Amino acid sequence: MSARIYQRPKSAMQSGRARTDQWVLEFEQSEARRADPLMGWTGSGDTQAQVQLSFPSKEEAKAYAEKYGISARVHATPPRSLKLQAYADNFK
Repeated sequence: MSARIYQRPKSAMQSGRARTDQWVLEFEQSEARRADPLMGWTGSGDTQAQVQLSFPSKEEAKAYAEKYGISARVHATPPRSLKLQAYADNFK
């Protein structure tokens, strides 16, 4: 069983930074998805792929994974880059 640990990114529909300080442990899929012949929906028998656990820090997420024998990869958070621009720059 493998998982990945990452910091929750800010949604494109989100103006604030709510819940971006949380770290998420998410299990990777162990079997491929397949289309249901009747309805056409995609799914699989892997229920672990539906589980997302939230932690307040990266260390707590790593400690949880070690405690339960989960091999986890930590994905680094990309640095935020702000484009500072004056309103007058729109009219140059």
